[in-house]
Amino acid sequence: MTSETDIIPLANLEYIPYIDDHGQFPEQLQGKIGVYAIFDQEKVLQFVGYSRDVYLSLKQHLVRQPQNCYWVKAQTIERPNRTILENIEQNWIVENGSVPAGNADNKDKWTQPIDVKAVMTPEEQANYNNPTNDEIMQTKIIKNVARRVEGEIIAVLELRGLQTEIRFNPKLKENGLLDLK
Repeated sequence: MTSETDIIPLANLEYIPYIDDHGQFPEQLQGKIGVYAIFDQEKVLQFVGYSRDVYLSLKQHLVRQPQNCYWVKAQTIERPNRTILENIEQNWIVENGSVPAGNADNKDKWTQPIDVKAVMTPEEQANYNNPTNDEIMQTKIIKNVARRVEGEIIAVLELRGLQTEIRFNPKLKENGLLDLK
């Protein structure tokens, strides 16, 4: 924790593994308000964000962008203050020298639920768009696509050694969206 006005340069913060040797998320960030920077396997900055619970936000980003979430740096503050959080975020982006992909054109992929319609196989699309299907059948098809994509994400995370439970919101699946509960 720092005073409410100190901005620690990103270069001065330690890299924290996204998934530690025990398969856990950075528990020290649970329930913490702060700004975080996410790096890929080569420690290239991918996204900078802020949150009222850095730990929960990191979990969301991992399921949305598992291939880009290997390291994190964070600065926490005592009380929520959007101005301070935005200042830290902007300073880190400037310090980086360029806007990370996750804060530019790819921002929705980092900040919005996964839309499984965008990753349907041609077979799933044909089945979904079949004119003989009613709304109930389309909902069943989209839920099955969501389950398939969810399974693929969980398999990737298990290969990375993740032991923390990941639970997706079941109500969103019928709308073709995946987001953590």
